Amino acid sequence: MQKKQNKKQGERLIALLPYLIAFASGILMGLTVAPVGAWFLAWIAIVPLWVLVVTSAKGKNQFPPAFLWGVGFHGVALFWITGIHPMTWLGVPWLPSLAITLFCWGFISVLGGVFLTIWAAVMVRLGGKKPWLRILIGTAVWCGLESLWSAGPLWWSSLAYTQSPHNLVIVHLGQLSGPNTVTAAIVAINGLIAEGWMNRTEAERISSVSSAPLRFVNKYWVIATGLLITLHFIGFFLYSRPIAQPPEAALKVGIVQGNIPNRLLRSSEGFRRAQENYTNGYLTLADQGVDAVLTPEGALPIFQRNLLGTALVAAVKEKGVVAWIGAFGERGDSYTISLFTFNSKGEIVSRYDKSKLVPLGEYIPFEGILGGLIQRLSPLDAHQVPGLANQIFDTPFGRAIASICYESAFPEQFRRQAAAGGQFILSSSNDAHYTASMPFQHHAQDIMRAIESDRWSARATNTGYSAFVDPHGRTLWMSGYNTYETHAEIIYRRQTQTLYVRWGDWLTPLLLGLSVLGWFLQRVIN
Repeated sequence: MQKKQNKKQGERLIALLPYLIAFASGILMGLTVAPVGAWFLAWIAIVPLWVLVVTSAKGKNQFPPAFLWGVGFHGVALFWITGIHPMTWLGVPWLPSLAITLFCWGFISVLGGVFLTIWAAVMVRLGGKKPWLRILIGTAVWCGLESLWSAGPLWWSSLAYTQSPHNLVIVHLGQLSGPNTVTAAIVAINGLIAEGWMNRTEAERISSVSSAPLRFVNKYWVIATGLLITLHFIGFFLYSRPIAQPPEAALKVGIVQGNIPNRLLRSSEGFRRAQENYTNGYLTLADQGVDAVLTPEGALPIFQRNLLGTALVAAVKEKGVVAWIGAFGERGDSYTISLFTFNSKGEIVSRYDKSKLVPLGEYIPFEGILGGLIQRLSPLDAHQVPGLANQIFDTPFGRAIASICYESAFPEQFRRQAAAGGQFILSSSNDAHYTASMPFQHHAQDIMRAIESDRWSARATNTGYSAFVDPHGRTLWMSGYNTYETHAEIIYRRQTQTLYVRWGDWLTPLLLGLSVLGWFLQRVIN
């Protein structure tokens, strides 16, 4: 009897093993980003999933492993979402706050699992028995799904950002066709390694009848190694190009990191501290001879009509130094999260409205259904609306590429503005409601956007991490976390256009087209 029980337990464990392996490898991929930052795992973390999906293609078990892999990756990478709890500072009680937090984290993790399930289904259904076709289709479909996901409101954890900021050489492939270039490289190399593992018996058979130098040669692993080296050489070539720094294009920008906890922002004490910190920071930087000062998202949590009466704007009129001030814009009965340009006379000359809002945090999806249950989580009573999709942001120093908080995850926002003449990046964010891993991931996103657009970037946040980044993604300076800081750096206006800025993501349609052609040829030949 005991032997039978042990046998059954062993069989259950064996049956569960594929799911455990898939989930564990997804977790490994999640460890590539902050706070762990084990970026090198990205080049092997898909291999177990690929093997499981392909080897179980004849059965019905390829989908749960893919789903678990997606949940593992996105769940670990986006664990920082849980930092929004507790939301008592927004008037949400502790238990509902916990429920909302778990819902947000669980929903995005499950969504990641759904996308991986679709990927597995398409790859095994169309890839057939041809390894080269599986690799092509697997790479193309993954890129296509990431493009589809990033076109919606819920997007953050691309495979590409697993390499930022540690592997800047490979991130430079983003200059060719955006972040999907890096994603394609990661998926293709993982696929080659996986196919090499599954076809190792054939490789051993061939090597057994070959000369000694060819023994143990696996063509898939050789191709994977060659491709990995070649892609890094291309990235290194792009990374090594000198950056022109003509004096006439120089712009000395200062940032103020006000360090005002969100729980205080709604109070009179919080607003007093915001006025004091940002005004003093502005005056300090103005005395250092900066050309302009950048403040974070919602630095002054008041409406546009009240900005002119603040001490900060009075300081702008006194010192005559341009300021970009984060506050709330107005649009009828609604409001926007905005970045305002104040010229040397203290006049508003341009405004950029945040167009990518944080679901649940800044608006309620399906509000007619969920609004009564969740209620509005915004600190203001008015209704928040997104900015227009085609905005440009002109400043006294030329056109800028503007980004507010969550928009850093959407490369098309930056590409469009760079193509429209944006010469430098101004990234304004809050990030104060999360743990330190989130703003570090946010910084990694901004690094990718700087590289893809070939632009200098100034990033101002409320509590950290504020930073300056050059067009090669090198961080010139980064603030501490939960600290009050001011800092100034010289950045340069640029008018170059990378292949990605000119043509957008041309690689994904090309891969998808080649996949359709390959599938058609396979059908014809067979």
